[in-house]
Amino acid sequence: MAPHNNPSGIDTATSAENSSFSVASSWGAAGETEQQALTVLRELVGSPEARFHDGQFEAIEALVDGGRRALVVQRTGWGKSAVYFVASLLLRRRGAGPTLIVSPLLALMRDQVAAAARAGVRAVAINSANQLDWDRVREQLAADEVDVLLVSPERLTNPSFRETQLPELLRRTGLLVIDEAHCISDWGHDFRPDYRRIAELIKELPGSVPVLATTATANSRVVHDIEEQLGEDVFTIRGPLGRDSLRLGVLQLPNSRTRLAWLLTHLSELPGSGIIYTLTVSAAEDTAKLLAEAGHKVLSYTGKTDPAERERAEQLLKDNEVKALVATSALGMGFDKPDLGFVIHLGAPSSPVAYYQQVGRAGRGSANADVLLMPGSEDKDIWQYFATASMPSPEKAAAVLDALNQANGTLSTVALEARVDLRRTPLELLLKVLSVDAAVERVGGGWRSTGTPWEYDSERYERIAEARVHEQDLMVIYQDTAGCRMEFITSVLDDNNAHACGRCDNCAGRWFPTDIDDEAASAAGETLNRAGVSLEPRLQWPTGMDRLGVPVKGKIKPDESASEGRLLARMTDLGWGGALRELFATGAPDRSIDPSMLQACVQVLRDWGSTEGRAVAWSGVGRPDVIVAMPSRSKPELIRSLARGLSQIGRIELLGELEAIHGGPAGARGGNSAYRLAAVWDQFVVPPAMAQQLAARPGQTVMLIDDLVDSRWTFTVAARALRQAGAGAVLPFALAQAG
Repeated sequence: MAPHNNPSGIDTATSAENSSFSVASSWGAAGETEQQALTVLRELVGSPEARFHDGQFEAIEALVDGGRRALVVQRTGWGKSAVYFVASLLLRRRGAGPTLIVSPLLALMRDQVAAAARAGVRAVAINSANQLDWDRVREQLAADEVDVLLVSPERLTNPSFRETQLPELLRRTGLLVIDEAHCISDWGHDFRPDYRRIAELIKELPGSVPVLATTATANSRVVHDIEEQLGEDVFTIRGPLGRDSLRLGVLQLPNSRTRLAWLLTHLSELPGSGIIYTLTVSAAEDTAKLLAEAGHKVLSYTGKTDPAERERAEQLLKDNEVKALVATSALGMGFDKPDLGFVIHLGAPSSPVAYYQQVGRAGRGSANADVLLMPGSEDKDIWQYFATASMPSPEKAAAVLDALNQANGTLSTVALEARVDLRRTPLELLLKVLSVDAAVERVGGGWRSTGTPWEYDSERYERIAEARVHEQDLMVIYQDTAGCRMEFITSVLDDNNAHACGRCDNCAGRWFPTDIDDEAASAAGETLNRAGVSLEPRLQWPTGMDRLGVPVKGKIKPDESASEGRLLARMTDLGWGGALRELFATGAPDRSIDPSMLQACVQVLRDWGSTEGRAVAWSGVGRPDVIVAMPSRSKPELIRSLARGLSQIGRIELLGELEAIHGGPAGARGGNSAYRLAAVWDQFVVPPAMAQQLAARPGQTVMLIDDLVDSRWTFTVAARALRQAGAGAVLPFALAQAG
């Protein structure tokens, strides 16, 4: 669609030339509903020549006259919002209640509310970001002053909302809309367990209430899954997914240094403003910092970004006040900038579906937009991490159910976390999965078991795992294909209309430059060679440690805590991250530290202890007096050689290493905080000779050396032992941070 000078924000076809569906449709020009719908459309758009795209009126008619369950699968920019806004107003004029839209993201809600307001549609939202407005929204609903209400799928599972507001909403709802409906399918690239609740919601609706599901990113398998969730006799409209405005390309470069150097060289040449996608938070932050230091107006945008800062960044991009947002997938569904000029990927998403969804941000309201993928050697490792992190395991599920059954009542998420070795995010995800399967339910105060037997559906999860591996393989094939790139992507999305675009690098030849400026390469190299990440100390013991036999609670005593520490880098960093991933890869041999890595560590310590050449106190406690190494079962030579090297270069006395007792730490990486602490509690002691030296010179500042830090509890427990033995401040230093 072509939303030229469109104040409403609703995409529409404004001329016969760009509309494949004219007023004289198959429904007949004299059709009463069609004339009403066309009138509403033109009112919303503010254009007397606005017309429907092929399929738009069919969907509206099915909802308004037929009361049908409908699924619309159409490319980004086709105008799915026009369907539900026009249908909503037609139904409202016929006496129906407000439309209820289930929308997955705050950004998407903001854009939808704003677009509705510009079009004269009275839309409001209820979500976690506007709690102060809830009473006003309820009053507006009671006064019948709302045409469209947007809620998140998570809100539908909130006990208070379900008990006090949802029944009345369902009684009055005139139309239910499920936006970004691919989230309903666990086969989809962005599955959200809360969306599975929508099937129950549909069953609670009166049979006369129409239901519309919309998405731009669904292959046939996901489409069938959504249809099953909607019920029987679903009216499905699938349009062509090809995007004529996009010019796709793939640029294979050897490493992070050359990819960043390419950006430094050519970012200013890219059309308009756009998005630079990365696979990890650290990559987004590092890239944004490099580009900003080179004078480019960019901001990072990740799941860690404060919500207010996210909204500000989105608006700056929409207003072309920044050249680009360097973003993770946190900036995806819901962000609408019709004239977005480019999308660059530093690293490939794990599936063509996810890639199509992200590049679909570009070229929605313009004739041309550039899309370039620069894959990285680390992509497959990152895909594997996220794929396994989101899959429930039978052992963890059984542990959660056992804990709830033993509680014989309700447990909060915090209390449950202390009883099950799962971190908060995967625990919450697992609880939602179990809730969808009716094994647990969320009530006021937390979660409780329903008593319904639950079995791990191994066959289902194996199929999902296989499907994800297949999608990853397709993404690799996309990078290497000699055929049309748009045709490849739309084909794997099961688009029967897939055809060669004539514009991508394979169809029309390479359209992007490949040269790299020497100064840019040098700047990228300097940035990647920079090292040093702050390591904040633990200040609070986890709750529920008494259940695990650890006699601590509350705040960590100041005279037993570690000070702020340093890391060479995070495992996900663009610079030293690659070397560290190789060093700590499964099966990698233990060896002495590489001299260049040792020199980088020395530089981190120099930067830590000085500012502009003037000596300052390290973490406010002074220069280290002695070095102590952690014991290691997997990398003893690595840690010892690092400690020796720092001792010799820094001329700091090396006291040796702590002693591991009781077999050393138990447990694996990735568990929650309480279990991670229990696994290392009382596992390290100060050897007698070291204790004598510390006692003879009390208050010495100790630098504590380790190879890999994850939960920080090893450093915390070891620092406590050293301080109890007479050490002063303990400054942790590690090569890498996992995760």
